[in-house]
Amino acid sequence: MKVVILAGGLGTRISEYTKTIPKPMIRVAGKPILLHIMEHYAQQGFKEFYIALGYKGAVIKKFFKEKKFPDWKIKLVETGKKTMTGGRLKRLKKYLGKDIFMMTYGDGLSNINLNKLLKFHNNNKKLVTLSAVRPPARFGALKLEGKSVKYFKEKSRLDEGWINGGFFVIDPKFLGYIKNDDTFLEREPLEKLTKKKQLSAFRHNGFWQCMDTKRDKDNLELVLKKNIKIEK
Repeated sequence: MKVVILAGGLGTRISEYTKTIPKPMIRVAGKPILLHIMEHYAQQGFKEFYIALGYKGAVIKKFFKEKKFPDWKIKLVETGKKTMTGGRLKRLKKYLGKDIFMMTYGDGLSNINLNKLLKFHNNNKKLVTLSAVRPPARFGALKLEGKSVKYFKEKSRLDEGWINGGFFVIDPKFLGYIKNDDTFLEREPLEKLTKKKQLSAFRHNGFWQCMDTKRDKDNLELVLKKNIKIEK
């Protein structure tokens, strides 16, 4: 099965690194986060990758030219420096064919069980399945009444609700919902699917974290040293 990884964004919130390299090439625990993501897929049997390049794509090309993965199929595709997430995906249409495929972003790690995600998608028969995750809690919660604290709770992921975790299974018919390069995948296309009841959510309660800031990167460094295993 084909795996699309969106790896072309500017990464402006972590600019201390992205001035010289694209965000997916930021090293975490000794290797680019992009490689961690690909290893997560390959470990579960998904080894055919289509990487959508944009900002400083030449750095990613150089990495894969110098480092070989004999049992992986890797296709690097230029999708434009200013193209939005939906536009990048649509630019890959000619490579994806008519079979369902997986997709994720080049800046998030998880121990999600991808085969369970795929089975869930096949059972629900929707155009798109996304992974729903609890974001890492950053703050505790307080409720106030006048000068009194009526509720106090320390940090808890359960207080944060569910968000899009970025591990998708997609029917290629969904590409018809994407207009052009300026389309954000997470806005109009997925909003339309929601109204048509063609978007399902696979709840993942295990580890998940994106890398938006240096703080996130530092947290990932600590987590990866623990060797997080795939959720069963």
